Amino acid sequence: MRFVRASFALAALVWLAACRGELETGGTVTQKAQPPAAVAERATSQRDALARLTPAAPPEKQILFGDMHVHTTFSPDAFMRTLPFMQGEGAHPPADACDFARYCSALDFWAITDHAEGLTPGHWQQTKDVIRQCNDVAGEPKNPDMVSFLGWEWTQVGTTPQNHYGHKNVIMRETADDKVPKRPISARDDQLLGAMVQRPPLSQRLGIPLRDWAHRQRYFDFGRLQDEARAVPICPAGVDTRELPADCHEIALEPRVLFEKLSQWGGEALVIPHGTTWGLYTPAGTRFDKQLSSAENDPKRQTLFEVYSGHGNSEEYRDWEAVRFGPDGKVTCPEPTDDYLPCCWRAGELIRARCEQPNTPECEERVKRARQLYVDAGVAGHNTVPGATVEDWLDCGQCRDCFLPAFNYRPGNSAQYALALTNFDDPTPKRFRFGFISSSDNHSARPGTGYKEYKRRMMTEAAGAKDETWRARIMPNTGPKTPNPIPIDEVPPLPAFQFLEFERQASFFMTGGLVAVHAAGRDRDAIWDAWQRREVYGTSGPRILLWFDLLNGPSGAAPMGSQVAMADAPRFRVRAVGEQKQASGCPERSLSALGPERLELLCRGECFNPTEGRRIITHIDVVRVRPQVRPGEPVRPLIDDPWRRFECPKSEAGCVVEFEDPDYATSARENIYYVRAVQEPTLAINANPLRCDYDDKGTCVKVHPCYGDYRTPLDDDCLAPAAERAWSSPIYLQPAGG
Repeated sequence: MRFVRASFALAALVWLAACRGELETGGTVTQKAQPPAAVAERATSQRDALARLTPAAPPEKQILFGDMHVHTTFSPDAFMRTLPFMQGEGAHPPADACDFARYCSALDFWAITDHAEGLTPGHWQQTKDVIRQCNDVAGEPKNPDMVSFLGWEWTQVGTTPQNHYGHKNVIMRETADDKVPKRPISARDDQLLGAMVQRPPLSQRLGIPLRDWAHRQRYFDFGRLQDEARAVPICPAGVDTRELPADCHEIALEPRVLFEKLSQWGGEALVIPHGTTWGLYTPAGTRFDKQLSSAENDPKRQTLFEVYSGHGNSEEYRDWEAVRFGPDGKVTCPEPTDDYLPCCWRAGELIRARCEQPNTPECEERVKRARQLYVDAGVAGHNTVPGATVEDWLDCGQCRDCFLPAFNYRPGNSAQYALALTNFDDPTPKRFRFGFISSSDNHSARPGTGYKEYKRRMMTEAAGAKDETWRARIMPNTGPKTPNPIPIDEVPPLPAFQFLEFERQASFFMTGGLVAVHAAGRDRDAIWDAWQRREVYGTSGPRILLWFDLLNGPSGAAPMGSQVAMADAPRFRVRAVGEQKQASGCPERSLSALGPERLELLCRGECFNPTEGRRIITHIDVVRVRPQVRPGEPVRPLIDDPWRRFECPKSEAGCVVEFEDPDYATSARENIYYVRAVQEPTLAINANPLRCDYDDKGTCVKVHPCYGDYRTPLDDDCLAPAAERAWSSPIYLQPAGG
């Protein structure tokens, strides 16, 4: 019998050695632009909408819509979610993203941002080639049907609030080889994406293809990607980026190093923080304060902030705590509040329910230990309660009153908190000057997925095992329920991704947002200039039209994103028009360009297909933030949200609001204003993430998660009403004289 087993193992090794995966290519861009008449109709529709709303104010600029955060299967995590055991739909290379943006979502611009941590030199070159091909198809450079930008994602993950900086997209103005870096700059270490390019154990490399023989080539291809990425040598540290060879992997583990390397390169680039409140990987208690230091911020490049994506909302600040930091530096578990349940507290209650005698000192001691062990384990805390299910955690860790919040919300990393900060380290205080955008963070090469709410498993990031057998193989198993919690170092060894709450996270994936720019033209320079001016805004997906202007600035009217010094009370005007209602299916031009098979593969039967009707804007919220004027000034009282709310008429024509702030002239401090234009509720994927059952007190007592795996049917889009919205960039007002 031992001889038979040994022979089988030897045969399997020989077979494995003979099986070699293939590297994906960038794909082929469809060689057909959108018809000029269809592109021109976008501008005509906007002009007509504004003329109905304010006839005496013809638009000086056109609003263009795009997506600046898109991944393809050149990203290791995107590749993994396409694997057959995850119910994946197969490869989606960069060319698919170009075609989807052009024919499915009909965007004006987009940017590719695959994770630098997994990009090989070959894939980086192919990415550049595809972006150039996509632009070549676009037609006249001064009036293209679509502009494609080159970029990558710098994906930093820290284990504590002190060393976590998070994810940032790097977008470049140019695309030619001599105008862009030789290689993307990553934050690769042994966390998350860095771990994904490490080869799994031999048992997995053999076992997975054998158990899913029909799809074996797909697993071999993923192994080849891992091999290629791991084989790229690490660039030597401390060497000027321009002097490094093209075929090494360049690493910057902190923002200051990333900014230093971008400065050495010298080209024009934007660095955009995103997913800042996303608690899947962000340690509890993380705050934006450290990123406002001179070393960790580049105010010339880091000028935009992603407030919303398919990973949720990062706008709103709340002052509840997921963990508590004592004066001695010790981290403990805070008590619940009426609007927040810390997961560490819930861990204690789960252990309490397992006590045979809940009211004894022994049980109470186990409860306290469970809370502390959860805190000590950081983002892997749920593993310290053996046998706990997704349903057991109820709605702990979630922002109950935020709009479509990111999972395990981290309010100290929100846009509002960042705006309220001041750094007093230097004689001249420093503040962030962000413009607000939204994008998708899509991982299936589908820029701009928010045009319709359909096909949850393909248009969002939700993914999971195809059946119970595969779930048992790929998901962590901390064992049966026990009366005692366990320290994280006693949890069975797991790959980095399996330590995280991916099963619970699936209920919080949504279709993506969009970035809108007020541009003087359709070309690359006009879009880039709008980004630089911060004359941009974000939406939760719909193409809401939004204008926000200061009317009485010293030099006249000033648009969103402006920074103005003035003494008088400011007067503002907001104009907003709801999105165009969508017809079902796709326009004929998409079908004729792609053909029926490719149209189905990419668009899945639905495209951006506007009608003449529009959604109603229900109200306008004005948010006012007054940044700190002394060290340690509490942040919560500085954020007025909403400061003012204006109800809008029930009209498809839109909404116009004018208001002023008489208190500004006597406040003697900077005031920041931005607006939200909120649309009538419509059904959206995962708009009610955990689908709670509530008791008479409004407490969530049972959840019905929207799983990414077989437990939620593929045709269940988990729809619920959502009041979609647009966020303007702020207008920054400083008292005259500084």
